Parts: sequence; C-alpha cells; structure tokens
Amino acid sequence: MRHIHPFKAGVSVGIVIALWHACWVLLVGLGWAKPILDFVLKLHFIQLQYQLEPYSAVTATMLIALTFAIGMLFGLIFAVVWNWLGAAPAAARGHTQSRRAEA
Repeated sequence: MRHIHPFKAGVSVGIVIALWHACWVLLVGLGWAKPILDFVLKLHFIQLQYQLEPYSAVTATMLIALTFAIGMLFGLIFAVVWNWLGAAPAAARGHTQSRRAEA
C-alpha cells in the first residue's frame, strides 16, 4: 500500500470540509439556506419548525475554522492508521519486491 503523508492528508481533508461549510455560509448569506434545508429535510421525511440565525461574519469564520481543524484531525488520523495498516515486516516487503523483479 502506498504511504500517505499525514500532514498533507490532514490539510486536504480540512480544506474539503471547510469548503463544504463555506458553501453553507454563502447560502446563509444569500438567504437561500432555509429553502434548501427545507428541501433536504423533506427528502428525509423530516418536518421541523426552526429558524436560522441572521448571517454573522464572526460565526461564519468560526464555523469554517472549526470544521477545517476537525477535518485536519480526521485526515491526519486516517493517514496514520492507513500507514500503520500498510506497514509490513521488512522480510515480507523484500519478498514481494523480489517477485516483482522476476516478473
């Protein structure tokens, strides 16, 4: 298995999740969030009475920063676990490489 750099994986996942939430922030700012959320909830057979808070740049920044940090942590943990599961004893790696050379 290919080695994954934990920091790069963390930053990548953090950016993807932060961008997803930045889209949500944009929808809230444009006033389009409630109709979209109503539609998504209806698709899940959920009917709620709720109210969205007014747009706040401070809250938006906190949301994006927090989701980036959580995504970074998940990406880092994923890469560490992936690398740990892919680690094979040196003898097994050498055996696999010699087979490839023969082929």
